[in-house]
Amino acid sequence: QVQLVESGGGLVQVGGSLRLSCAASGRFFTINAMGWYRQAPGKQRELVARITSSGITNYADSVKGRFTISGDNAKKTVYLQMNSLKPEDTAVYYCNLLGSLRITTPAEDYWGQGTQVTVSS
Repeated sequence: QVQLVESGGGLVQVGGSLRLSCAASGRFFTINAMGWYRQAPGKQRELVARITSSGITNYADSVKGRFTISGDNAKKTVYLQMNSLKPEDTAVYYCNLLGSLRITTPAEDYWGQGTQVTVSS
C-alpha cells in the first residue's frame, strides 16, 4: 500500500520560513520524481517544485530563489525549504510521487493528504 505523509506546515508571518517534509511508504519498481504541488482556495493545483531520480530540479517561477527542494528518491523522501514567504504562498501543499509499482505498469501519480501553509501579513 502506498502512503505519502507530509509534515511541517503551519502559520508563519510574511518573510518567515517553513520546511516541509514528505516520506513515502510502499514498494516501487521505479520512482521517476518526487515533488510538491499546492492549491490555494478557488485555484487549480500547481507545481511548486520537483526533483527527478537523477537529481534534476525544477521550480515554479513564483518560488525561484526562495524555495529549495531536496530529497532522495531512493529513500522516498522529499523536503521543501521555503524562505521569504509571501501571503500568496498560502495554500495546501501536497507531496507527489511519480512512479510505478511493477515493471509491467506505467508510472502514475501518488499524493499525500496535504498540509496547510498560511502566511500572514
